[in-house]
Formats: sequence, C-alpha cells, structure tokens
Amino acid sequence: MNRDLTVGNPQTVLWKFCLPLFGSIIFQQLYNIADSLVAGKLIGENALAAVGNGYEITLIFIAFAFGCNMGCSVIASQLFGAKEYGRLKTAVSTACIFSACLCLLLMAAGTLSCSALLRLIKTPQEVFADSKIYLDIYIWGLPFVFFYNIATGVFSALGDSKTPFVFLAVSSTANIAVDILFVKTFHMGVSGVAWATLLCQGVSCVLAVWAVWKRLQKIKTAEKPKRFDQKLLQKIVVIAVPSILQQSFISVGNIIIQSVINAYGASVIAGYSAAVKLNNMVITSFTTIGNGISNFSAQNLGSRRYERIREGLRAGVKMVWCLCLPFCIGYLLFGRYFLMFFMDESSATALATGTQFLRILSPFYFIVSVKLAADGILRGTGAMRQFMAATFTDLVLRVALAFVFSGATHSAAGIWCAWPVGWTVSMLLSLCLYRREYKKWSGG
Repeated sequence: MNRDLTVGNPQTVLWKFCLPLFGSIIFQQLYNIADSLVAGKLIGENALAAVGNGYEITLIFIAFAFGCNMGCSVIASQLFGAKEYGRLKTAVSTACIFSACLCLLLMAAGTLSCSALLRLIKTPQEVFADSKIYLDIYIWGLPFVFFYNIATGVFSALGDSKTPFVFLAVSSTANIAVDILFVKTFHMGVSGVAWATLLCQGVSCVLAVWAVWKRLQKIKTAEKPKRFDQKLLQKIVVIAVPSILQQSFISVGNIIIQSVINAYGASVIAGYSAAVKLNNMVITSFTTIGNGISNFSAQNLGSRRYERIREGLRAGVKMVWCLCLPFCIGYLLFGRYFLMFFMDESSATALATGTQFLRILSPFYFIVSVKLAADGILRGTGAMRQFMAATFTDLVLRVALAFVFSGATHSAAGIWCAWPVGWTVSMLLSLCLYRREYKKWSGG
C-alpha cells in the first residue's frame, strides 16, 4: 500500500513507516550474522575470521548498491510527494539502467582485484584462501544486491515499508537453514556459507522486483512514461554519488582499521568480527531509520511542508533512543553471552576482544543515533555537501585515531576508543548543519 507521508501527525506517520524498516534491517543483518554464526560454530575460529575479513570488503560493493537505493528513493519520494507520477516511473527505470551498468563494472573490478585487496589489508595466510572464496562467490551475487536495493528504495518512496519487510523476513530466515544445510550436511565449508547467501538474496530480489513492477503498473499516468531521462539521471546521481562515497569511504576506513586489527592475529580478528556484526546491527538500524527520515523529509520538501521536517527529526530522535536503551544495556551486561553465539569458551582471546569492543562503544549509541537522524534530513532534502562533511569528519577521525590510540596503548583497545570520539564530533557538526539548512528552507 502506498502512503502519503505529507499528511497526518508526523510522529505517528514516521513511526508507522520506520518500524517495518527497522524490522527489515534486523532480518537483513541476519544474513551476515548467520554467515558468521555458522562459520564460527560449525567450521571453526579461522572460518569466522575469514568471513569477517571478507565482509569488510563486501561493504564496498554494498555501498554502491546503497547509493543507488538512496538516489532512486529520494528523487522518487520528491516526485511522489509532488504527485508527478509519470516522472516517478521514469526515475525508477532510469535508476535501474544506471544501476545495471554500475553493477557490471563492479563485478569486473571485484573479480580482478579481490586478491590484491586481501593482501592490502594484511590478511593472515591461514584465513586468506577462505576469505577469497567467500568474496569470489559474493561478487557473482551483486546483481541481486543492486536490484533488491532499488526495489526497496521504490517501496520506501511510495511510503510502503511493509512489503519489503515480508520478503526479507522470509528469505533471511531461509538463509539460516540453507547455511546449516550446506555446511553441516553437504560439508561445503566457507563456500557453502557464501552460496547460501547468494541463493537466498536472489529469491528475495526476484520477488521484490516483481512486486515493484506490479505496484507501478497500478499507478495511472496520462502519457506513457519515458524509459530513460538524462535530467532525472543527473538528479539521481547528485544523491547517489555522495551516498556511495559516504558508504564506500566508511568501508575503506573500516578496511584500513581492519588492517591495523589484523596485526594482532586470528583470535583478535575473530573477536572483532563477531562483535562488529553485533555493532553493525545497531548502527545499520539507526541508518535505516535515518533513511526513513530521508523519505519523510523528501516527500514533505516536495510538498513544501517544512515544519513537518523539523517535527520528523524530533520523532526520529525519540525512536532511535528507544532502540539505544535495550542495545546499550544488553551489550554492556550480556555482550559476552551474545558473542558466544559465534564461538565457544575455548576462544578466550576472541571472547575478551569482542566483549571489550562492545563495552567501549555501546554507551555512545545515544550520540551516533542523533547524528544519523540529522544526516537523514540532510540527504532527504538534497543538502549533500553538508551530509558529506559530517560523514567525512567521523570517518577521518576514526581512522586517524585508530592508529594514534593503538600506538599509544599498544593494544586493540586503543582502536575501539576511536569510534566514540568520531561519533561525538560529527554528531555536533550534523546538528549545526541541519539547523543552518532548515533556516534556508523555511525562511527563518
């Protein structure tokens, strides 16, 4: 069902729209968590390290898919809010063509450069072969990742967050079963984990694209929409490229940090790999709600209802703080037990590493969540330079301080301390930039 986000109580509208998005991202994270869980429990510590090591590189590819999602979603949201339905359909088909070309280029580049990237981040020899197997198979599934992201972006633009949630819930649950089948029954090792993910992502992609096509068919237009429009492509790219750069530079930053972590050995890599999956589940949840705020802001900007944008930020902050509390308490008090889903008591160094990581980062979820809510408004209203400034501030600080703090402390704990500093400074910057932009739209 399509939903107009420009009418109704902003807080109620945003909560109803974002809660299924939050549910979707939880199931999306199950893909990655299931991979690590099965690798760690059914194969071994080195397999867990290999999947985690390869995962940091897959985030670069996901960054491009996410950028295409946001470019399509924000422009489609603005057109839906302005009730320009013919141009809305053209924007979707234009985004699909652009994404297909980009995906092919990435598949070629990824196939040629995976080994070099793994060497660049100083992947230990004992996990190198499995890391490469995982990445090679993942690259063949990139079309499913791209077109699933486009489909979910269109659903979000139409105000429908429930349909992709249903598809993702079914496919991610199936992924756990297929992971176990391929690894435990067929003894496929790390390749079984990767093939299971590819298969289940493919099913969810096909279903989502079919549902989007049926939904757009029901929207009537006076004339047959064009399949491709260069001006709309330019608008999509203006949103997509900064979003791609944001996510890819974050991924590159994480890869650089991973190279620092790799110097501490396979046990520390395994502990970080498990803990960062738990952390990413939280951060990605905040980011997804930020994406919902982007769609909300874009529709209301299209209909020139500026006060609703400010009310949307307030509602968004309340929402993310409701999520912060249980995650913060859970990771502080029970982080070790969550980590034991991925490993057992014999992995003492890995457990200690992961527990320390979660205890240092989790109290600062209240800060980074506010930043991501404000960033959602900046992106949804097209303030991309400001959005990029806040993102790069966080990234540069985290990467630089990871080197400084790890050198000063001679331990991995110094690396973890870089996160809170970057989050705090960039949160203050995001709020300042949002307030400046709001004065421009509203005239005061």
